Amino acid sequence: MKLRNISFVYFVGAGGIGMSALIRYFLAKGKQVAGYDRVSSGLTEALNREGAAIHFEDDVQLIPEAFRSPGRTLVVYTPAVPASHQELTWFRNNGFEVMKRAQVLGEITRSSEGLCIAGTHGKTTTSSMIAHLLKQSHVGCNAFLGGILKNYNSNLMLSDTSTLTVIEADEFDRSFHWLHPYMAVITSADPDHLDIYGTPAAYRESFEHFTSLIRPDGCLMMKKGIALTPRLVSGATLYTYSGTDTDKADFYADRIRIGNGELYFDFAGPGFRMADIRLGVPVKVNIENGVAAMAIAWLNGVTEEEIKRGMASFQGPERRFDFRLKNSHIVLIDDYAHHPEELKESILSVKALYPDKKLTGVFQPHLYSRTRDFADEFASSLSLLDELILLDIYPAREEPIPGISSRVILDKASVPDKRLCSKEQLPEVMASGKYEVVLMLGAGDIDRLVEPVKQILEKWASE
Repeated sequence: MKLRNISFVYFVGAGGIGMSALIRYFLAKGKQVAGYDRVSSGLTEALNREGAAIHFEDDVQLIPEAFRSPGRTLVVYTPAVPASHQELTWFRNNGFEVMKRAQVLGEITRSSEGLCIAGTHGKTTTSSMIAHLLKQSHVGCNAFLGGILKNYNSNLMLSDTSTLTVIEADEFDRSFHWLHPYMAVITSADPDHLDIYGTPAAYRESFEHFTSLIRPDGCLMMKKGIALTPRLVSGATLYTYSGTDTDKADFYADRIRIGNGELYFDFAGPGFRMADIRLGVPVKVNIENGVAAMAIAWLNGVTEEEIKRGMASFQGPERRFDFRLKNSHIVLIDDYAHHPEELKESILSVKALYPDKKLTGVFQPHLYSRTRDFADEFASSLSLLDELILLDIYPAREEPIPGISSRVILDKASVPDKRLCSKEQLPEVMASGKYEVVLMLGAGDIDRLVEPVKQILEKWASE
C-alpha cells in the first residue's frame, strides 16, 4: 500500500510520543485518523483536539465505520501492544495492511534523505538539536521526534521545500532496522532491552546491522569509543565525535567553560573551528549531543552563524533536563533518564552546574526486567546523589517479576539519605524536607508528579 494512496489511518497504541508524531503527520496530509490507547493523557487529548478520534477501550465495536474497509485503511501499531489485543487481531484477521510504526517511518525515509539518530540514550536530545538547527536555518527539514520540542511545542516538523527528514531511530524490538538512513548518528550502545535481545552482544549486533543500512552516498556519525564495528556499505563515510578534545575524534568540543548557569565551548572539525558556542540548555552531557548535532548540520550546509544562533536558542525537548523551577532558593529539573548510564550522565551534569548544592533525586524505575537486569548499575548511578527518594517500579507493558521491586535498588545504593516512597506519599514527603536542587527522573508516569512537587517547592521557598 502506497502511503499517498490511503485515506484512513488507524493507530493501535496511539498515545506514545513516537506514534503521536505520525498521527500529526497524517492529519497534516489530510488523512482521517482514529485509534486506540490504553489510557487518556494530555497528549491523546491534544491529538483529539487536532482531529484524531482516539478511544480508550480495546473493543472492536468502537472502531469507526469509515475505518473498516481494508482497501483504503492503513493500520499502524506499536510493538508495546500485546499480540492478544482484540482490535489489532481483528484488523489482521480481516485483510488489513498492518504496519509497525517503524515500517511507516522506513517508507518515509525511502522517499527522502533520512537523518536517523540512534542510541541507548541521547537520541531524543540530539535529534531535537539537529531538527532545530536545520529548521531555523536556510536548509530546513522535516522531523519525527521522540519528545515535544519546546521551541515549537511539537514533535513533528514539516517542510514544503526540504528533502531532509530527521528521525529518532528506536532500537526497541529492532524497529530501526526498517529505516533507510542517508546519514545516521549513534550516540551510545550501552546494553538495554535485554528482555528483547537476550544478551549485550545481541544488542550491540543490532546497532551494527543498523549501520549497514546507511546509503552509499551517506555517512555514520558515531561517538568516539563506542564498542561497535560499523558495517558501512562501500562509499559511505565514517566520522567520529566527542565532547572533549582528548579523544582524537573528527568533530569535538574544546575550551569548555561552565559558570553562572551558562556553558560555552568551541566546536572543531576537519579544517575548521567555531568559537564560543553557547548551549541553550547548559548541562554538560549536552556538549557531546551538541557536537553530533552541529556536525550533521554542518555536513548538510548550515552556516556557522546559523549554527551559533540555533544552539543558543535551543530550548530542548520536554522532560530532557527540563528546568521547571529555577530561582535563588530552589531548582527543580525534570528528566526522562531511565537507564543507568542516562542517570549517571544526568546526575553528573547537574552536579557540575551546581557543585556546592545538595542534590536530591526522585527516581521511578521503569520496567521490572530492566530493574532486575541492571540493579547494580542503577544503585551505582543513584549513589552519586546526596539524597535519594525511590518510587515504586512503573510496569509499562510488563507483569510483576517475583522478588523484583524498587527495594532491590535501594538496598544496594550507598546514598546515606535514602528512602522508598509511593506516588501517593511523595507530596507529603517533599513537603517535610529541605532542598536546594531536586532532580526528578524516570520514563513512567512520574511526569504527572512534577507540577505538584513544583507547587510544594514554590510554597516552601516563599516561606
